[in-house]
Amino acid sequence: MAQQSEQPTQQNIPVDTPFPDDPDPESSRVTIPLKIEDWLSVLIMAVLALITFANVIVRYMTHSSFAWTEEISVFLLIVLTMTASSSAFVRRQHIRIEFIADGGAPARKRRLAIIANTVVLLFFILLTILSARMVYDDFTWGDTSPAIGVPNWWYSIWMPVLATAISLRVVGILRRLLRSGT
Repeated sequence: MAQQSEQPTQQNIPVDTPFPDDPDPESSRVTIPLKIEDWLSVLIMAVLALITFANVIVRYMTHSSFAWTEEISVFLLIVLTMTASSSAFVRRQHIRIEFIADGGAPARKRRLAIIANTVVLLFFILLTILSARMVYDDFTWGDTSPAIGVPNWWYSIWMPVLATAISLRVVGILRRLLRSGT
């Protein structure tokens, strides 16, 4: 029986380390479990499936659909995108050019990871600030949603909250990268 090589692959890299070449992956594990984002994503997908299924059944039987399903679905898709993005950054599954990001010496990869995560952090801090301003405007002007008529800030309040959560995850990644000191 042939033995398999012990070359690191994407499958055996710990999912909660920010940098696979970390000399001490145990010290770079996340402290707040990723299960929070994972379970939120699962629950949101389940609710989306139920809403869509209910709308299909109603449309088939009555030839009209629920007006609120699209509004709720769009909101849930935004929340799903943000929660999945949070865990994708920690698991290094975000969009990047792997040929550049994963090539070269470990020190070069670490520098690129620090630069990339710093840019991501700045983006999400800016998104937090701008979306908080949008929530303030929605609240101040009393805008309501078109289908249900609830205040728009009920939906928009989650953007700065989730952008802050992603910012905190990226801060954790940067801390672990800077602490690894390869």
